[in-house]
This record gives sequence, structure tokens and C-alpha cells, in this order.
Amino acid sequence: MPMSFSGFGLHPDIVRGIDDLGFTRATSVQQDAIPPAMQGRDVLACAQTGSGKTAAFLLPIVHRIMHKSRGVTRALVLTPTRELAAQVAADLADLAAHTPVTGAAVFGGVGMAAQEHAFRAGTDIIVATPGRLLDHFKQPYAKLSGLEILVFDEADRMLDMGFLPDIKRVLRHLPPKRQTLFFSATMPAPIAQLSKELLVKPVAINLDRQGTPASGITQAVYPVPQELKSALLVNLLRRGDIKSVLVFTRTKHRANRLAEYLAKQNVAAERIHGRRSQGQRTQALDGFKTGAYQVLVATDIAARGIDVSELGHVINFDVPMQSEDYVHRIGRTARAEATGHAFTFVSPDEENELRAIERAIGKRLPRITVPDFDYAKKPTEQFEVPLAERIAAIRARKAVERARAKEKAERASQRSAHPQHSGGRPASQKSGSARPGASKPGASKPGPSKPGAQRPGKSALASPASSGAGPSKPPRDSSRGNEASPYADGPSEAQKRRRRPRGRRPAGAGLPEADNRRNHGQQHGR
Repeated sequence: MPMSFSGFGLHPDIVRGIDDLGFTRATSVQQDAIPPAMQGRDVLACAQTGSGKTAAFLLPIVHRIMHKSRGVTRALVLTPTRELAAQVAADLADLAAHTPVTGAAVFGGVGMAAQEHAFRAGTDIIVATPGRLLDHFKQPYAKLSGLEILVFDEADRMLDMGFLPDIKRVLRHLPPKRQTLFFSATMPAPIAQLSKELLVKPVAINLDRQGTPASGITQAVYPVPQELKSALLVNLLRRGDIKSVLVFTRTKHRANRLAEYLAKQNVAAERIHGRRSQGQRTQALDGFKTGAYQVLVATDIAARGIDVSELGHVINFDVPMQSEDYVHRIGRTARAEATGHAFTFVSPDEENELRAIERAIGKRLPRITVPDFDYAKKPTEQFEVPLAERIAAIRARKAVERARAKEKAERASQRSAHPQHSGGRPASQKSGSARPGASKPGASKPGPSKPGAQRPGKSALASPASSGAGPSKPPRDSSRGNEASPYADGPSEAQKRRRRPRGRRPAGAGLPEADNRRNHGQQHGR
């Protein structure tokens, strides 16, 4: 027989807060878990979603620490999701409203400044997700040496999300001597093993009733083709029987598409999933609680922590892959021994998952066909691109990207093999060496070979005819076989000065004759 909260021996200020919330009698898990927890014993409880387990561990914690000195964090509650951490912190604020006990939520997606203040101030109870808690543990201010109580809330979900390594790292920062309260909706083998490592002679609660939905939930299955699920949902919403509904999809992409589809049908809807910012998730959840949105579309990551009072309906738009997820999803309704409805849309290719769920809960769910819904009608627009088409599109895009990358690499290889094509100078010129065929200081440019021709000497920099200075070219001396030079001993110094380029120092000025040409090339960058 349910007992009143005053019968637990809780402090009157705590009972006063419970009365303000309108609770009069304890639920089954609260009745079994509160007494041993108040005595400081370890507790291992298999608690159904919506069974009131949050109060089952918060009430004894507040009772045990409310008379102790402030400024020391004495209790830590670990949760798998941000939404659940925020919900537990909100419940703590309500239950401890008339006590000096303080609490704070520590999770990702928001700034760390306020959370740092909670550590430095020694907030009595910290509710945290493992990842963000480890971020704080990297800093010197995050010390929990005075911790007395550790709570695992939704422990099975934390393991499902891969938090086991993080949990073990968190435990290294906590004192080994403490009370541990372990709550889980299901008790698979890894959870059972973890509980054996952490708990000392625990009080076991409801271990033989794990994985079953609350008794107040009316469950039903709606067989429907995959492409008509969205139309069926709108049909049910327009009947007027559903005031507010939490709709679960399998993926973030489908959650976005469904929320967009409902908006086009003039249905007030919002979505919540892991890729939404914390501000967007909070705004969506608050709007759903206040009635601004009739439909909240969510993924499984948000199934834990969505606590909406008097939520009458939950719809599985997609059949969950695991039976444990099914229990957690529909547990959002009929909370605290209330009543609610849970509908599941099942397409032909999801029948296997449905049968696994029915085996887990131990009964066959009734099938319902909507009389005035056209199950043969083709949808006017495609809700989602089929998986095969999405994969083909991704492969085609990747092939184009690979072809572009290959073409770019080939162009780069050609430019490195033929640097003159890149618009620059050949390497021989860039290194300062003389260009092929260019005249060197102190030497004339060789002309075409002629039979018996004599090559001009080194002192002849240019002929008078080529420079435009001096007498005209003399007639050819056929007897000698070459052009007769008008200067037997070469040009005079005055003629050399006239032919020398302006601003250029004489090739041999002040230097040994052997270094003339090398110095001239260095001066002019060749």
C-alpha cells in the first residue's frame, strides 16, 4: 500500500516542498529506495522510466546533507544527456526549495563560467554529464575531495552512448569511500558488472521487473507504408484527440524533415536532437512544455530527460532498433503512475524490430487501421530520398572530387617538369649564369662560320658598322678571304668610350683581367 512522504521521516522542510508540488503518496520505487538511501546504504534499482526515481534519490540526499556545513560539494549525480541533467537540477530546486541545499547543472553546449563558479563555491549537489565534468577536472578548481554520495541516473543509457571509459576516468577523481545509488531502466550484463565493481552490499530493488513499460500506458501499432507515415501523423493530429505529442524518429535527418513537413501542414512543431545547439534545444523543449508547439520531434538521445507533465501521447514514427529504447521512449508518457498513450508506426520492413520488442515486453501489441485514411494513395511529395539514391549521389560527388584532384595534380606535375611554361625564367638565368648565345663582356658575339674566316679578337667588342660610329665598311679584300679591318691595332680608347653603355663601369677597371667577365655578369644579374 502506498505511503505518504511524511512516513519516511524526512525533514519537515523537505515535506513542505513535496506538498507544494502536489505529491501526496510515494511511488513503488520511492517507497523501496528512500529508506535504505536515508540510512547511507548503497542501492541498486531497476526503475522504469517515469516511475519517480529522480525523487527516490534526491529526497534522501537532501535529507542527509541539509544540516551539514555549506561550501563543500557532497553529492554528484551523473546523467547521460544534457536534457536529463537540466531536468534533475530543476527537480532538485523544487524539492529543496525550503532548505539551504543548493544545486547546479554541469553539461556541454554552454559556457563554463557559471559552472566553474559552482565548483569554486562548493555547491552542495552537482548534476553533470561525464564529458563536461572531465573538462572541469582538468582545472585545479574542480576538486570533489569532500564527496559523500554518487548517483548514476539512467546508467544503461550512459553505457549505450559509450560513456563507460569516461565514467572510469571520473571515478579516479572521487574519494573511494562513498555511498553509491545506481538507477537503471534495464540491467544488461555490462551494467550488472559495473554495479558489482562500484556497490558494496547494495539493496536490490525491482531487478526482476526490468525492461517493462509502465502499467498506465496504452500501447498500439499502426501498420502503414513508409512513404505514408507523415500523412498518417497529420491525419491523427487533425482529429483533435491529441493535445500534445512527442514524436520519435530514428535519425537527425528524419527529425528535421518531419518537422519541416509538419510546418508546411500548419502544425506547430519543433525538433530536438544532438546537432541542435543547446539554446535551440532548450527553446524547443520550453516551447513544448508551455504549449507553443503541439508536436516535438526528437531522436533517442533526447528520450532521456524529457519530462513533460501530463504528456498524453508518444508516437514512434520509426520503430526503435532496440527494445530498451522502446521502453524509454514510451516512458515519457504516463509518468508518476499517470496514464498515457503510445503509438508505433510500423512499415513492412520494420516488422522484425517490432517482433523483438513484443518478445521483450512479453505481449503482442494490438494493430489499428484508421478507417478514413487512404493507404493506397501515393504521396504528393517525397518525404525522404531513398537510401540507395543518397548513397549513389554521394558516390557520384566523390568521383567528381577525385577527378578534379587528379587533374590538379597533373597540372602541378607538368609545371614542375617544364618551368618555362609557368611564366618564369629558366633555372640557368635565375641562378645568375649567362644566357645561351648572349654576348659576354670583352667578347664579340660569334657570327656564322665562313670558309677561311678569321674570328674577331677579344678586344673587338663591336664593329664600327654595327654601332653606327666610325668610317663605313671597307670593300672586301678577296685576296685575303675576309673583311679588311680599318684598324690594324683595334679601336682607340676614345672610340671604346663612345660605344660603352651609359652608367656601366669599364669591364676591367681596377680588376685583374681574368675576373673581368665574371664580375660583369654578377653586376648585371646574369
